[in-house]
Amino acid sequence: MANSSGSSLQHPRRSLGNRHRSQAKKFLALAQSTPKISVQNLKWAEQSARQAVLHDFTHEENWRLLAEIKTLAEDELGLRAVLEDLFAVLGRDPEHLQQLAEVNMLEHGFSLLSASLTADPLDPEYWAQLISSDFLDELENRFFHLDLSDPRANVLFGRRLERVRTIDEELFIRLVRKLLAQRPFNHEAWIELGHLHEKRHEYDEAWFCYDQAQTHFPQINSRDKFRTRMEKRLDSHDSTWAKPDNNSRVRFLKRMEVLALKVATSTVSDEKIESEAEVNLGDEEENIRTLLENGEYSSAFFLARRLVTSGEEWAATYLAQAQEHLTDST
Repeated sequence: MANSSGSSLQHPRRSLGNRHRSQAKKFLALAQSTPKISVQNLKWAEQSARQAVLHDFTHEENWRLLAEIKTLAEDELGLRAVLEDLFAVLGRDPEHLQQLAEVNMLEHGFSLLSASLTADPLDPEYWAQLISSDFLDELENRFFHLDLSDPRANVLFGRRLERVRTIDEELFIRLVRKLLAQRPFNHEAWIELGHLHEKRHEYDEAWFCYDQAQTHFPQINSRDKFRTRMEKRLDSHDSTWAKPDNNSRVRFLKRMEVLALKVATSTVSDEKIESEAEVNLGDEEENIRTLLENGEYSSAFFLARRLVTSGEEWAATYLAQAQEHLTDST
């Protein structure tokens, strides 16, 4: 179900989702219009409901309708798959459903799905209404245990963090770094974070963000445009600007490498980075292999890129492998 619900679609298409949901409701009404439920109409209703979720995973009614149809069809396995897919969008570990292995999904599945949506609204505006000081503390503690590698989860939490940014910039920066660590191809988020650092006169951090954005989407030239802005800005003050040195870039990539792990801490100290940088290259190669084998593709990507940046050309092969895995999951 995780794949069938459209992990390849990153940005919701509300109009298409609404259209398919409307069709699903019509077929569902037809299926229920006779004393004996029409199996064929129910199948068509399910197909349309699945398309609604595919095109707009942020509309809660699409999920509820699909779950309702699965329940009417007495498709317990299918209903469990819908819950697993929703958990992936919410950044939760689908394996948590194993704790509900003995639960009768046909009896309780719809209620479980509805309760999840009530506690964790997909609409960022409704979600923002839950924000309080305690809520933000809990969010930060929970955020670094979420799996945000699903493109839909990345989009969902990206929109949520836009609301956090207006309240607490420091928290936004800490959380969006984790978001980007797990989906480094999100060039739009890199640019937004770069703009924030630039506004705060944190120019090295801005450079790193624009560099990542241009690396993953060369057509936008965000790094080159930033360099031009900096040269004009500093030349007017009889000063010069230079991009961060290689050691600074290596430290940045190491920080992202650690944050990219499925479970990471909110802060990565320079001391920790320096101490871990002492491992020999043989260990680093083994680390990359282990990360790739464990599905930690984002962390492997940043590790391989750090090594390539340090002049270790042999790591380019692993960098390409990590990029391929990340691309396949988009």
